[in-house]
Amino acid sequence: MKRRPEIKKARLLTQIVASLTENLGLLEKAARASHAEATHESSRAESKYDTRGLEAAYLAGGQARQAKEILDSIKLYEVMPLKDFAPDEPIDLTALVELDTDGTRATFFIGPKSGGLEIEDQGREIMLITPQSPLGQNLMGKTMGQRWTAKIGGSVVKYEIVSVF
Repeated sequence: MKRRPEIKKARLLTQIVASLTENLGLLEKAARASHAEATHESSRAESKYDTRGLEAAYLAGGQARQAKEILDSIKLYEVMPLKDFAPDEPIDLTALVELDTDGTRATFFIGPKSGGLEIEDQGREIMLITPQSPLGQNLMGKTMGQRWTAKIGGSVVKYEIVSVF
């Protein structure tokens, strides 16, 4: 059996910060465009029912809040200490978990924020999840080799923790 390349957590953390920084740049650009739209002369209401300017202002405000959340995540990941996990240690923040779900393997990094972010490392896709997500809640405190089942939709799904780094 071919062994997968080792994932280095420090490199993974750098990739998470780079991805978040890229997302922040795109969001800031969109927020500037929304702000310009909201304050542009053509967005001035022509009647009491014309809400273009108001809608653009709400959009710009939401994008600014999202940008602040991404910036907070970047700052958190830049200083977050990484932990290596022994096979019998319970899963916690910064664990890299390989999970078998009904015969399909996937790798997850447990971080404090920005769940759903996908990072590729040496041909392996890694999904960032948080302890607050349903899967994160199931993983926290478990150890390598543990199994459980969960009802998702109308079917029962079997999980097994293959490895924890």
